[in-house]
Amino acid sequence: MSIRTILSNCVKTLSNGKCDVRFAVRTFYTYSPEPFHPLPDRAPVWKTAEDAVTAIKSHDKVFVHGAAATPFLLLEAMKDYGMKGSLKNVSVFHIHTEGDASYTQPEYEGIFRSNSLFIGSNVRKAVNEGRADFTPIFLSEIPLLFRRNIIKLDVVMISVSPPDKHGFCTLGPSVDCTRAAVQNAKHIIGLINPRMPRTFGDTAIHMSHFDCMVETDQPLLAHEPMPLTEQEKRIGMHIAGNLVPDGATLQMGIGSIPDAVLQQLTHHRDLGIHTEMFSDKVMELVENGCVTNAHKKVYTGKMVSSFVIGSQKLYKFLDNNPFVMLLDVAYVNHTAVIRQNPKVTAINSCIEVDTTGQVVSDSIGSRMYSGRLEFLVSYLIHGFPPDSWLPT
Repeated sequence: MSIRTILSNCVKTLSNGKCDVRFAVRTFYTYSPEPFHPLPDRAPVWKTAEDAVTAIKSHDKVFVHGAAATPFLLLEAMKDYGMKGSLKNVSVFHIHTEGDASYTQPEYEGIFRSNSLFIGSNVRKAVNEGRADFTPIFLSEIPLLFRRNIIKLDVVMISVSPPDKHGFCTLGPSVDCTRAAVQNAKHIIGLINPRMPRTFGDTAIHMSHFDCMVETDQPLLAHEPMPLTEQEKRIGMHIAGNLVPDGATLQMGIGSIPDAVLQQLTHHRDLGIHTEMFSDKVMELVENGCVTNAHKKVYTGKMVSSFVIGSQKLYKFLDNNPFVMLLDVAYVNHTAVIRQNPKVTAINSCIEVDTTGQVVSDSIGSRMYSGRLEFLVSYLIHGFPPDSWLPT
């Protein structure tokens, strides 16, 4: 590639007296927007976390990998650099992340502002106190924010598995909206972690597309299954025994109610999985021979999800396992895709139900709490049976 071509694809801004040159569009080949093919003669620069985050400038829009793939080392370095580097008004976009999200604490107000596209417990307080934002949006629509340049990302910080012999890393347990963010960011920072499971689906990214890479060796944050109450077990038995047929295609949220149902499905057969996320109880159904995906029309014979979170055992189950396909959430949660599968059954928890039957899952009054039950909308449109449950 000529210098003229490179410069025509670059943006130059003046920051602290230095010229900051970053790719305006990551389209190295005019015929392909994908950042997953190998780029000849291009390699990332290996840096420390502290050096890597200096790519972030005031007023930048930064995307952070979420769930089990949260890049803790980069977030800590970003937080420290924000204070030392006198950054201002950096917007941090993410879905649910793990860890304490300390960059949302009051002392970082004016430096960083979190914008949750799906609220996690670590930013809930900041959102409800007005120090952070929540964008109400369906998971399947988040990639459109990046692909349509509604949110123009400057920097993406992601965790990836080590490159294989061909130079391909993977996004590990979290593809969700991260693939779209990687496709549309100007600067990509990769945190290489040998503990990250190597996964199949829309997960591959060639190392030549990274601008810099950082090494770490940290276990993924695990969520062990919580003990179920007797009430939750009874709810699970009722749903499993009356509302989930053999051959059903399951979608399940996170929480005690979905876990209680899954625990009671051990005598079911030919179940299929097509869901935005799953955890340990699905793995246990696979180990018991209950999940075959044989009747699914979309990825027949394979489980489909966009991210996975759970125990260390679950991450080992996920590693190099072609039975599990992790795909872009814009595809997984698209109503036209969902409706192709047979006997689609959605199992989710909710927070409130009023006397008219309206279900709330994302807020308690004016206080924002979680995300939105997207699969329920799809199922109501196409006539499938959605189930939302809460203890009384």
